[in-house]
Amino acid sequence: MTGKHVAVLMGGFSSERPVSLSSGASCAATLEECGYRVTRIDVDRNVATVLAELKPDVVFNALHGPFGEDGAIQGVLEYL
Repeated sequence: MTGKHVAVLMGGFSSERPVSLSSGASCAATLEECGYRVTRIDVDRNVATVLAELKPDVVFNALHGPFGEDGAIQGVLEYL
């Protein structure tokens, strides 16, 4: 067990939500198989609050489309 806690961001608001949920689930499963402690987060407007309370060691961005690929979520993560 690595001891690292990874939050996997998935879902979101774009039309690519179904693909993001699939990608996120696959990434989370693989990380768990490698011994990481994983929290899956279906992103909504409260993602910053959720992450601030969760305090993961690492955040894996599996969001597709706007918010996930345009730098917005990266900005939120930098703020935290």
